[in-house]
Amino acid sequence: MQMEPLQMTPVSMHAESHLGETKEQPVVKSFGEYLGDALGKVNALEKEAERMDAAMAAGQVEDISQVIVAGEKADIAMQVTLQVRNRVVEAYQEIMRMQV
Repeated sequence: MQMEPLQMTPVSMHAESHLGETKEQPVVKSFGEYLGDALGKVNALEKEAERMDAAMAAGQVEDISQVIVAGEKADIAMQVTLQVRNRVVEAYQEIMRMQV
């Protein structure tokens, strides 16, 4: 009596874990991407404020509060951006002062 070799068939198993390790991990942005997105948003707010100013000068704006709000949003976004830049420069300078 001759024995045939054992034939193995691949088995795929699918299960969901209640612990979350089978869930897809979210895509993590780099610091540069976050910074680029933030600067893009600040730029968009600045452009919107300029557009609203031009519309007001042309007499196309009925509610002047919209122009003021757009200008203030752009101003606040710029101030926050400058503060973040200042903090990053301070952190860089502190790191450069460290002795290795």
